[in-house]
Amino acid sequence: MVGMAILQPVVALAAWTMVMWFWLYGTRIPALSAAKVDPEELVNDPKLTLDNILPPQVQWKAHNYNHLHEAPTVFYAVAIVLAVIGQGDGLNAQIGWVYVVLRVIHSLIQATVNKVTLRFAIFALSSFCLMFLVARAALAMF
Repeated sequence: MVGMAILQPVVALAAWTMVMWFWLYGTRIPALSAAKVDPEELVNDPKLTLDNILPPQVQWKAHNYNHLHEAPTVFYAVAIVLAVIGQGDGLNAQIGWVYVVLRVIHSLIQATVNKVTLRFAIFALSSFCLMFLVARAALAMF
């Protein structure tokens, strides 16, 4: 089907998001247990946050999981538009894959060493890929 290649990186990024979900809870649940956190106390005391209770290395995974629900939502939308209008092959699909690879690298950096300047550089590159795809969709649509 013409224009559907860009849906492959869409599914890959969605799958990566689920990998981060497992990594998040695989580290968070043991950390919550070790810290003897009472979930009801967290709900009832707005000053208590997991960022203040759990080790940063545990929270980095949670922060990244949240980040995977921010800018990538624009990627999902524009990729689906490109697929629907038959423009999801070729360069657009390749840039879609570059976007996904950069987001995975971003995740790995944030979840492990969390070097902000390196993470930002990768985020910026991925953002340029996203801007490129949005521009290509806009040119095709208007």
